[in-house]
Amino acid sequence: MNQLHVCHLTSAHPSDDIRIFHKECCSLVENGFKVTLIAARTVEFDTKGVHVISIPRTGKGRFRRMLTTTRSVYKKALEVGADIYHFHDPELLPYGLKLRKKGKIVVYDAHEDLPKQVLDKPWIPAIFRGIVSKVINRYELYVAKQLSGVISVTENICDRFRTVNSNVQMVANYPLFHEAEQLSEMDNVKVPGQICYVGNLFPKRGVLELVDALNYTDANLVLAGKFSTQEFEDQVKANSGWKKVNYLGHVDRKQVMEILATSQVGMVTLHPTKSYLEALPIKMFEYMSAGIPVIASDFPLWRSIIDKESCGVCVDPLNSKEIGEAINNLICNPISAQKMGINGFNAFKSHYNWNAEKDKLIKFYSLLISSKMKSS
Repeated sequence: MNQLHVCHLTSAHPSDDIRIFHKECCSLVENGFKVTLIAARTVEFDTKGVHVISIPRTGKGRFRRMLTTTRSVYKKALEVGADIYHFHDPELLPYGLKLRKKGKIVVYDAHEDLPKQVLDKPWIPAIFRGIVSKVINRYELYVAKQLSGVISVTENICDRFRTVNSNVQMVANYPLFHEAEQLSEMDNVKVPGQICYVGNLFPKRGVLELVDALNYTDANLVLAGKFSTQEFEDQVKANSGWKKVNYLGHVDRKQVMEILATSQVGMVTLHPTKSYLEALPIKMFEYMSAGIPVIASDFPLWRSIIDKESCGVCVDPLNSKEIGEAINNLICNPISAQKMGINGFNAFKSHYNWNAEKDKLIKFYSLLISSKMKSS
């Protein structure tokens, strides 16, 4: 049998996206697939066995990207002539459908619950969010019904797609095992009182409340990521807790691991939005893989994991004082915090890691290929 060619498509994510490139594409190469990644905001190159094709960003702005960059991604995808097309952005849904109508095996990777996420989008006027969410829900399911299969990151999202398509597989976005191994080889000298948050710096991510919580603790926060707007950045920096923040801006994976290796506590205190309540935040599992305790939002799903694994504590993400008290309890009780960190690491090793998820991905591809061969 000839080597199967898989083409991953993204118009919104960078070419070095952790899930797309480092997890899915690299895992496919390791399992004998020929892999091409078409992405915007990059240059054409070959790395780790993946051929990356660059698509130029045609102008600035979300809507211009959705109208023009997506079309360019589709045209290049046709030139590639792959056996399987795996796309990652809702804005590519129309082109995923076009590829499917050409007889291709097409997989949609739904990273988030899009209809619920739309309800929290600040760039959509609040009065229109409900109707936009309903329209997107119907269209996403309409396309998903006609695709070869759908992959997503939680069972709740998968169940939504199972109402229209029988080929749906959960592939959770758990951390890479080799990164945890690299962390274990680092010095891991904890900085007393250092806590961390690495990720997008949006209002709904609880950044302002986290910085404000520093007024109730002696801890210092290492903060890495890009602020959503200059206005929000100014608002956060105006808080008196900012004097205890070491802001690094955007960081690469090596710097992320260095932050995790030196921190005593990892923070993931997101707001209780409809999309976050049912999400599985990668940051929580990255903290577990680093062997540090987690302070997380008190959502039922998150609490069920943290209580089961005894790897951290849950707090009201809108209550800065409660967040600060939880931070104090951990940094002032290092033995208890260390035990939580060990528990989290053991849970990561046993089932919250990428190894099992990549096997699901490979088996899912095999199922789709087998189904096509039977029908042809």
